[in-house]
Amino acid sequence: MVESDRNYMRLALQEAKKGSGRTSPNPCVGALVVKNGKIVGKGYHKKAGSHHAEIHALKAAGRKAKDATLYVTLEPCNHTGRTPPCTEAVLGAGISRVVIGMPDPNPRVAGGGAAYLSSQGVKVSAGILKQECREINLPFIKHSTTGLPWVIMKAGMSIDGRIAALPGQKTMITGKQSLRSVHVLRNKVDGILVGIGTALADDPSLTTRSHGAGRGRDPLRVILDAELRLPVSAAMLQQNSPAGTWIFCASGADKKRRSTLEAADAVIKIVPVSSRGALDLKAVLTELGQAGVTSLLVEGGSRVHGSFLEAGLVDQLLLFVAPKFLGEQGVPLATFTGKKKKKDLRQFRIIKTRRYGEDILLEGRFFNMSK
Repeated sequence: MVESDRNYMRLALQEAKKGSGRTSPNPCVGALVVKNGKIVGKGYHKKAGSHHAEIHALKAAGRKAKDATLYVTLEPCNHTGRTPPCTEAVLGAGISRVVIGMPDPNPRVAGGGAAYLSSQGVKVSAGILKQECREINLPFIKHSTTGLPWVIMKAGMSIDGRIAALPGQKTMITGKQSLRSVHVLRNKVDGILVGIGTALADDPSLTTRSHGAGRGRDPLRVILDAELRLPVSAAMLQQNSPAGTWIFCASGADKKRRSTLEAADAVIKIVPVSSRGALDLKAVLTELGQAGVTSLLVEGGSRVHGSFLEAGLVDQLLLFVAPKFLGEQGVPLATFTGKKKKKDLRQFRIIKTRRYGEDILLEGRFFNMSK
C-alpha cells in the first residue's frame, strides 16, 4: 500500500462523514477522483435514494475522470436498487483504477462490485484504511448482516453510578455541555428508546431541540410500555416534529387506551412477552430493523438498561459521568432481573474518554461487537 493511497482515502473519509446521520438505511460513503496527483472531483452520499458518492465525484471530475483513479470508502455497488449500479458509471467515465476502503458487508452483494470492475480491466486495490472505513458505518454493517439496528446505551450518571436521586424522580445530573452533545448524538441516530418509567418520570420530548433551530433531525421516538400507561398529554406526543412515536406493548394492553393513543398519532406495535412478563426486546429490534432503523439510542431507565445488557443486545456504551454522589437511595444505572455470575457478565472495552465541562464521557464497546 502506497502512502498516497492512504492519504487520499483519509480525504474520502472526510467526505463520507458529511453524510453522517442522513443516509440511513444506506451507508456513509465518500469518493475522490485523482489524476496526475491532483483531486479533480469529490463527493459524498447525501441521503438514501439520491446519487451515490461515486456519481457525485465523477460528475465533478467530468472529462478529467478518464484514466484517473477513483478512491471510494465502500465498494461500488453492482446492482440496481433505488439508483443504477455505480460500477457502470465508473466504467463509462473511463476510470482506470479504483481504490476501495471496505467491501460491501451485505452477504448478497459483497465482492460483486470489485470483481466486476476487475473483470472489465479496471485495476482494483481494496482494504485501504479498512478499519477506519468500517468505523463510520457500524450501524449499516450490523443492519446489513443481521437485520437489527446498532444499539447505543446512553446514560448520564453520578460518579457512584446513579441515574436519579430517587425512583420516579427527574434528576439533572450532568451539565449543559453534556446535554448539548446528547442532542448532537440524537441528530445522528434513527431512533431513541426509553421505558415507560422514564417516560412518566421525566416526560421527555426526545427531540434535538438544543441542536439549533432547523438544523436537527428528530429520531423516531420508541417507548416500551407493555400496559399502554403513557398519557396522551405526554410531551413526546405534543411535538411539532416530523418524527413519529412508536409504542411497543403486550397483546393484552387495554384496547381503549390503544385507540386513544393512536388518535394522538402514536403507532402501536404489539410484541411477545417473556416468561418474566417483560416485552421481547429482540422482537422490538427486529421490528425496528425491518422499518429501516439502523441505529438506536437507548436512554433508559434502569430496568431497560439492565434488560438490554442481560439480553446481550447492547453494542456501544456512552456514559456521561458527573462529579456528584447520590448515595445508595439513588437509582442504579442498570437493574438486573436475575442473579448474575461473574462468568455471565459481558465485558466491554473503554475505547475513548472525553471531557464535557465538569463531566467525563466514557465510550465503550463490547468485545464481540467491535470485530
